[in-house]
Amino acid sequence: MTAIGIPKDVQSSAQQIVERFNQANLRSSAVYVARFKGMYLYLDRKDYGSAPVAICRLKYTGSFNNWGFAIFKHSSNRYDSEEFMFPGAIYLDGTIEGAMRCSLEAYPP
Repeated sequence: MTAIGIPKDVQSSAQQIVERFNQANLRSSAVYVARFKGMYLYLDRKDYGSAPVAICRLKYTGSFNNWGFAIFKHSSNRYDSEEFMFPGAIYLDGTIEGAMRCSLEAYPP
């Protein structure tokens, strides 16, 4: 982990996980789109024919299986790492897959 951001090899592995999840779970309705900025992996979801919508933000902690999680709250237009009272929160296990499973219940496509 560097002070600048998520290492390129971690970004590449994360992108592969997102693509596999999309193929296995969202082929017909929507896809997750990964963006990287600093220490964060932003997961937006794009329904076919529409612009990507903010869903959640993961913070790289130096461990690939222990990402910090913040859900995007559309009511306040910001990410909230303290909020855990929403559908799907039971799937949060520190992994990228867990965050995407959680987000599917919190914000169904």
